[in-house]
Amino acid sequence: MTVLHTVNKSPFERNSLDSCLKFAQAGAAVLLIEDGVYAALTGTSAEDRLKDALGSVKIYVLGPDLKARGFSEGRVISGISVVDYAGFVDLAAEHGKVQAWL
Repeated sequence: MTVLHTVNKSPFERNSLDSCLKFAQAGAAVLLIEDGVYAALTGTSAEDRLKDALGSVKIYVLGPDLKARGFSEGRVISGISVVDYAGFVDLAAEHGKVQAWL
């Protein structure tokens, strides 16, 4: 059973992303939502961690949350997929379990 991990906190305020990446097993998916989308941006201190994680987990970012914070998809780290709300639902349905990291 694969797990969809959701991270909704900024990696610059909380360690939710680090905890998530530590426990996410190979083949899992990570969806960055709300303030978690800041981790998906190029040129930040989180970029290297996310690039390293892409070797074992799939990483997604919620497009509407990027837009709500004034960022375009062009700012997203290469290899991270942008999904809309329907894509969020699809990811939740595809995985046996959803784990929220607060």
